[in-house]
Amino acid sequence: MIIETQADITPAVLAELERAADPRFREIMGAAVRHLHAFVREVKLTEPEFQKACAVIARLGQCTTPSHNEVVLASGSLGISSLVCLINNGDHGQTETTANLLGPFWREGVPVMPTGASVVRSPTPGAPLFVNAWVNDRAGNPVEGAEVDVWQSSSEGFYENQDPAQADMNLRGKFVTDAAGHVAFRSIKPAGYPIPVNGPVGDLLRAQGRHNFRPAHIHFMVVKPGFKTQFSQVYSSDDPHLDTDVQFAVTRKLVGRYVLHENEPAPAGDVTGSWYSLDYRFTIEAGESKLPRAPITGKANGPRPTLEVLKRT
Repeated sequence: MIIETQADITPAVLAELERAADPRFREIMGAAVRHLHAFVREVKLTEPEFQKACAVIARLGQCTTPSHNEVVLASGSLGISSLVCLINNGDHGQTETTANLLGPFWREGVPVMPTGASVVRSPTPGAPLFVNAWVNDRAGNPVEGAEVDVWQSSSEGFYENQDPAQADMNLRGKFVTDAAGHVAFRSIKPAGYPIPVNGPVGDLLRAQGRHNFRPAHIHFMVVKPGFKTQFSQVYSSDDPHLDTDVQFAVTRKLVGRYVLHENEPAPAGDVTGSWYSLDYRFTIEAGESKLPRAPITGKANGPRPTLEVLKRT
């Protein structure tokens, strides 16, 4: 089709999309074209603005490395990751769910560990934490034999893949539920942390006057044949950034109670003084058991990165 006016562009692109054999591809790309073209017309996008947008998209890819995924970070900072999660879980967004976004820091290959083992693999400051978790199906029955992958940042704000000073796979572990659907492990109480802001995501947050903090949480991924793979994060109820999470991921269902114990014996004999506990129950849904593509594949080298903190204006 030879283009005569700007009004000809959209129908010309949509007509070519009809050649695609995959109907779902046609549906998704058709909607994307219509919305993108409508956006350009609504804001009357200028040529310099368009060139700047293309540069941002290119930089998202350029800033993504084996140990850092800027694209996933950007998706979360725009609320897209949480939206996709919530419309695909909890009976397609109709009910509460223990599902949450995957985030940019899951790694494959963590070994299976015995229930009760510690995920602390190198000296890591932080108050001792003892976690008990249960996995149920939607009818409330325990799910035996589910793999529960866990990971978290250090109290200094680094996941081990970001921090050459931490041992490989530090604060990561994988456990298998017993007949009661139960797993237990030892870690440290998680702390909130600032996400990296040395790329396009940082520019986005500065332009909006937003801070870059994630509230304290532990990640969980539950995998069991016959059930949809569930990603989750259990947040600490005492964190000051629950209401302003930079990734828009905190739901009421996922605010957990990390209970402080000051005058009770800990589950481990080597712990003296105060410690924390977390008890939490996950509900998984029937569906396809499929692992996601890991957003990162390796560990950073060189010096520990500097964490920059943005203030909310």
